[in-house]
Amino acid sequence: MPFLKVVPQEQASAEVRAIFEQSAQKHGYVPNMDMLFSLAPQVREQWQAFLASVRDPMDLRRYELVTLAAAQALRSSYCMLAHGEVLASKFYSPQQVAAIAADFRSAGLDARDVAIMEFAQKVVRDATGTTQVDIDGLRGHGLTDVEIFHLTAAAALRCFFSKMLDALGAQPDSQYARLGTELVAKLTVGRPVEQVPEAR
Repeated sequence: MPFLKVVPQEQASAEVRAIFEQSAQKHGYVPNMDMLFSLAPQVREQWQAFLASVRDPMDLRRYELVTLAAAQALRSSYCMLAHGEVLASKFYSPQQVAAIAADFRSAGLDARDVAIMEFAQKVVRDATGTTQVDIDGLRGHGLTDVEIFHLTAAAALRCFFSKMLDALGAQPDSQYARLGTELVAKLTVGRPVEQVPEAR
């Protein structure tokens, strides 16, 4: 459970109920992150619009790799699991995603993917340390300035979302256990996955 008292579903306003219903339709349950947004549904609306403006022009695989790298640098289990799941369902095998999470530099990715993920982690860890050399290196891998802008924005955007979830105690949902023990272990870099209470 998060540290804040979220709005119970039975007490939710029409606006918040719509969030819960939309989330349940998409995921099959209401994730802990969306329970937090019950306290500020207008923030969720603006977040989703902002996220879409950064993500939608990008190649989805690239966006997911950038986000995974940023989430790892932020020690965000929630975002690692969410985006690791997308990578494992759309682009790689679970074993490959586990290898990427363990060490993306030696996981069989091409040099451009490695460079992109390294840059994303540099943005998260020390944005003031980036230089023209970093940008020119990405250009050398064939990225346009527009593409570099978007991958930088995706990494920076992750700082807001991951830090908000972790600061307010949102645990990754217990449903992520479906990814399997090995992959969950590799993607859990911070807060542990929520445990389902045992039936008595």
